[in-house]
Amino acid sequence: MLGTVVNSIAIILGSLLGVIIKQGIEDRYKKIVMDGIGLSVVIIGIAGGIKSENSILVIISIVLGSIIGETIDIERKLNSLGDNMEKKLGRGDNNFSNGFVTASLVYCVGAMAIVGALESGLLGNHSTLFAKSILDGISSIIFASTLGIGVAFSAIAVFIYQGLIVLFATYLKDFLTSEVILEMSAVGGILIMAIGLNILDFKKIKVGNMLPAIFIPLIYYVCVFIFGL
Repeated sequence: MLGTVVNSIAIILGSLLGVIIKQGIEDRYKKIVMDGIGLSVVIIGIAGGIKSENSILVIISIVLGSIIGETIDIERKLNSLGDNMEKKLGRGDNNFSNGFVTASLVYCVGAMAIVGALESGLLGNHSTLFAKSILDGISSIIFASTLGIGVAFSAIAVFIYQGLIVLFATYLKDFLTSEVILEMSAVGGILIMAIGLNILDFKKIKVGNMLPAIFIPLIYYVCVFIFGL
């Protein structure tokens, strides 16, 4: 769990620094910085999405995952969680929920979160998560400087998500092959691109409701492994 703990702490420290910096930034600079972040996130998402070797599976995953997520209404639950934390911990920060949800999605859907947590749980090798910690720490400074303290609380989502993968790594190792991770990452790339479009206010996409899509490739390959489809 060391890598996950370090990753969570890096996000918190980066966010705190970002909040401090935020006080001295004019609104016009915050706006242009967020536009830059949005464009960068879109490109990162596209780069991840085009790596798929099974585009039909990716499309089916997005469709089925979105239906499942919409039925559960994950987005509303995430926003409600953010709003509740805002009432208790983030008074005066009207952007708390947006910062929490946006950062949580960005930090959890990438390939490094999955691969790094697996390496950490199976091999005790935390190098990937340490590298992710540096990237997340730097990006959290930028996110928090515009979205506020809510970004820091995304560390909770990261800790739970990666922590569960670490704990269950032994049971998942036979299924989370490089092929499965590639397709999961491709789906994640599409979701990251959608997050970028949200940041740019291009179109409001309920990315939270698409989260189950990431796990559809895993379920598919598990079925193939068990039933020989």
